[in-house]
Amino acid sequence: QGQLVESGGGLVQPGGSLRLSCVASGIIAEIYKMGWYRQAPGKQRELVASVNGDGTTDYADSLKGRFTLSRAKNTMYLQMNDLKPEDTAVYYCNAFRRRVGGIVNDYWGQGTQVTVSS
Repeated sequence: QGQLVESGGGLVQPGGSLRLSCVASGIIAEIYKMGWYRQAPGKQRELVASVNGDGTTDYADSLKGRFTLSRAKNTMYLQMNDLKPEDTAVYYCNAFRRRVGGIVNDYWGQGTQVTVSS
């Protein structure tokens, strides 16, 4: 059974930076599609960025240039720069894999709060 644990959230002023980490255990993270999602109060959860097993990344259009996803073995990072109040949300780590035969493995972390405020 896979487990994902996020860390690195906190309170930061507008224009500041944070680096989130997601440590995966119980799975071979490199063969999963992994991603960062966020959910602001009263809003739906949205994709921030993702990385495929081959290392290709994808970003929400509105976040390109400010957020950078990277991965090293079983740890995934999200470097967030020039943070804005609208980036305030709970950030979740996800690992997804669709296996032969239609079996799906879909794991979520518990989330880490990011608050951008002066």
